[in-house]
Amino acid sequence: MIQVIIAEDHLLVRAGIRALLEKTGGIHILGEADNGQEAVELVEKYQPDILIMDIMMPRLNGIQTAAKIQNLKLETNILLLTMYSDPGLVHQAFKYGVKGYILKSSLSDELIKAIHALAQNKTYLSEPISEVILKSITTPQSKDWDNDPLANLSPREKEILQLIAEEHTSAEIAEILFISEKTVEKHRSRLMTKLDARNLAGLVRIAVKYHLVD
Repeated sequence: MIQVIIAEDHLLVRAGIRALLEKTGGIHILGEADNGQEAVELVEKYQPDILIMDIMMPRLNGIQTAAKIQNLKLETNILLLTMYSDPGLVHQAFKYGVKGYILKSSLSDELIKAIHALAQNKTYLSEPISEVILKSITTPQSKDWDNDPLANLSPREKEILQLIAEEHTSAEIAEILFISEKTVEKHRSRLMTKLDARNLAGLVRIAVKYHLVD
């Protein structure tokens, strides 16, 4: 029996994935998460075989979630199910230990194939993603991730930037992260310096441009 956790912030999509997997047989769903932080906590608690996860989620996005799980040195394989085929995102995903990457536009049977592949510790890419990776290797100018300003941010700075882009106030961010509001303000000031942003709107534009948030 393949043990799975589903992380997806859209309830109807999450319910659809669950219904599909429950009809398939041989797959047991241990739990569901609607944000990245909850996904990390569930993976740490249950240590499933596979985490099926969207890239764009509240609190922590899929890339940040993968990085945290990698740091925990857990054996859970991560399968990203997303609408984004941006080569920078694909590159980051595999940098942080993701084993599978398929598009939401894929047929449902491809999701099942991907799950079985990851359960055997194999890598699985949908065909469009394979083409994206091949193009990024053969076409130098397509390697936009080399100029990603977010690459110079610490995990905590990325976390705070995402929360800012999700319109949380400094007080709310402090409560979410269990830090002081003053510390949040220091991080925000540092983010504006590192990213050469003049104001909060500039920070949000950068977060959206480089797919930290949807």
